[in-house]
Amino acid sequence: MPMTAPATLRRSGLAAGAVTALAASFLAGMAVAGSPTAVTYGPDPEPPVEPPFTLANADLTVPGSCEKLLESYVERGVERVTPWGWGGPPYVAYAEGGVMEDSAAGSAGPAAPRGAVTEQTSSETGTNVQEVGVDEPDVVKTDGSLLVRVRDGDLEVHDVTRGEPVEVADVDLPETDGAELLLADDRVVVVAGGGDEGPVDPWSGQPRGVTRVTTYDLTDPGSPALVDDRSLEGALVRAVQHDDTVRLVVTTGLPDLDFVEPRFWRGEDGARERNADVVRRSSIDDWLPDVTTYDADGDEVGTQPLLDCSDVVVPSDDDAALGTMTVVGLDAGTPADLDTLGIATDTRLAYFSPDRMYLATSPGSTWWGGCCWEGLSAPQADLGRSRLYAFSLDDGVATGATYVASGVVDGRIEDRWSMDEHDGVLRVAVGPTFETGNFSSVVTLREDGDGLEEVGRVDKLGVDEEIKAVRWFDDLAIVVTFRQVDPLYAVDLSDPDDPELLGELKIPGYSEYLHPISGDRLIGLGQDATLQGRLLGAQAALFDVRDLTDPRQTDLVRYRSGSVAGAASDPRQFTWLPDRQTALAVVWDGWEGRTGWVSVLEVDGDRLTQRLVEVEHGADVTDVRTVPLPHGRVALVTSSGVSFLDL
Repeated sequence: MPMTAPATLRRSGLAAGAVTALAASFLAGMAVAGSPTAVTYGPDPEPPVEPPFTLANADLTVPGSCEKLLESYVERGVERVTPWGWGGPPYVAYAEGGVMEDSAAGSAGPAAPRGAVTEQTSSETGTNVQEVGVDEPDVVKTDGSLLVRVRDGDLEVHDVTRGEPVEVADVDLPETDGAELLLADDRVVVVAGGGDEGPVDPWSGQPRGVTRVTTYDLTDPGSPALVDDRSLEGALVRAVQHDDTVRLVVTTGLPDLDFVEPRFWRGEDGARERNADVVRRSSIDDWLPDVTTYDADGDEVGTQPLLDCSDVVVPSDDDAALGTMTVVGLDAGTPADLDTLGIATDTRLAYFSPDRMYLATSPGSTWWGGCCWEGLSAPQADLGRSRLYAFSLDDGVATGATYVASGVVDGRIEDRWSMDEHDGVLRVAVGPTFETGNFSSVVTLREDGDGLEEVGRVDKLGVDEEIKAVRWFDDLAIVVTFRQVDPLYAVDLSDPDDPELLGELKIPGYSEYLHPISGDRLIGLGQDATLQGRLLGAQAALFDVRDLTDPRQTDLVRYRSGSVAGAASDPRQFTWLPDRQTALAVVWDGWEGRTGWVSVLEVDGDRLTQRLVEVEHGADVTDVRTVPLPHGRVALVTSSGVSFLDL
C-alpha cells in the first residue's frame, strides 16, 4: 500500500554542492493537465502562437518574432564575446581562492517561534527530499508495494509485499548515464541528464548536454511498457514532481560557435572582432534547443525545435546572463504532450517550494579569493553579488506561471538549499565575497511590487569561516559554519523584519547535513576534527535545540579515520524512522578500499547508540539506499540487489 507523509510536515531539505558562477533570470513552473491517452510516436504538436506564461512586470519582454529574438541574442553576445570566444585566457579560468566545499543542509516542517523542531520523514516514494510536496528523482522509488530502481542501464521492478523482495521485471534503458526516477501512480519517468553541472569551461563555453526522458507504464509490473521516449537538448539543472506533473529545467547555455583565439599573427583586438563577426552570423537555431523523439525500437522519429520563438522571453536587465533556459512540463499520464517555456538567459540554481520557484545566481569566488572569475556569460558588474528571481506556480492551471519579482543580495548563495520561502518571505543564507565582510549572513526578503526587497538580516555568522549546513524551519534557521571549530547558530525568524541570533554552540568538527527528529532535536552528519581544524573522519552528532539560546550537543558517534558520511554530499543516503526512533546513515571509508556500511543510529533520549552493517564495496557505495516501506520494513538497495534490512 502507498506510504503517506505525516500531514503536519511542511518541508524537508538539505544543501549539497557548490553552484556555478553565473548571473541569470529565468521563467518556470507550469502545470500540465490532461487524462491518459493512447500513445503515438511522431512529431510533437505545433507550439502555441501566444507564449504560455504571464508577465507580472516589465523585467521580461517578448521579442515577437524569430528575427527580433535573434537580434537580442546577437546584441548581447557581441557584448559578451572575448578574444577567446565565450571564455577567457587560461590564467583567469578559476578563482585563486577556490570554491567553497560541498555542503549539505536542510529545511523541515513547521517550527513554533523560537522553538519546536518537527521531525521529518521521507517522501511518499521513499526519498529524503528538499520540500514536502515536491518530490525529486532518485535511483530508487517505491509506492509501498513495488520498488523500482535503475542499475547498470536497466530498469528493475521488485515486489516488496512478500517475505523477501522479488524481482518481477528487468528492461533495458536507452544508452544514457546517470539515470534517475520519478514515480507517479503507475507511471515511472526515467530522467538522465547530460552535460556538466560544474563551472563553465572557459575554452569551449558552456556545453550543450542532452537530457533523456523515458516514460514506462507499470500497470502490469511484470511487463513495463514503454510509453514515450525523447531527448531534450540541454543539460539537466533540476527535475521535480508536483503530484503527477514533472518539471524539468534544462540549459543549453551559450552556443558552440566557430571562434578563434589570439595567435602571434592575430592580436587580441583582431581575435575579438573576428569572434564578434561569428556571433553576428549565428542563426536562431544556434541559440534554441531541439527535441528528438524515438519510437518503441529506439529509432529516431524526428527532431524539431523544443522552443518556438514565441515561447521565449528576454530579460530587459542588462546584467542578466546570456544563454537559453527551458522549463519543460509534462503530465506522467500523457508524457507526449509537452509544455515549454524559455528565457534567454542562464543559471544552474533553482529552488522549488510547493507554490513558488526562485532562480538565483552566485559569484564564484570567496572574499579571500583574490581572483574574480564568476562566469563566462556574466557581466563584471555582478561579481560578488547574487541575483534572485521569484516565480509563482499556479496549481491546477495548465500553463500557469508568473514571474513576480527580482532582487540582488551581496554575497554568495552556496547552493539552492541555502534558500527557503515561508509565508511570502524568502530567507537566504549567504557566504562572504569581496562585496561583503569576512562573515556569513541570513537575509530575509519580501516581494514589494516587482522587487524582492531586503527587510531583515543577521550578520557576523562564522567570521573567517564557510557555511557548511543550513536547516530551515517556519520561524527558525540553524546555520553551521566551519574553519577550525563548528559554530552552530540558531536564528529566530518569527519576525522577518527583525531576525535575531538567539544562541550558538562551538565544538570541534562540523555537520554537513542536519536532520530534525522528535523532541526538538537534530542529528548532524559530517566530519570530526581537531581543535586546529584537521579532519579526522565521519561523525554523527545529536543536538538538543529546545533552548535556542543554549543549543547543546548531547552525544557524538565517531567513525573510523578517513571515513565519509554519505549524507554530507547526498542526503538521499539518510533515512529517519520515527516509529523506531532510528536513523539510517550510509558511511564509507573514504577513497581507500571504498567499503560501505549502513550505520544504524538508535536515539534514546540524549544518547546515540549505533551499529555498522557492511553492505557494499567499490564505487557503488554512493548508490546505496535505505527505503522505508509500510509495516515498519526497510528495503536495502545495493549493487548486489534488493533485500530487507534487519533492524
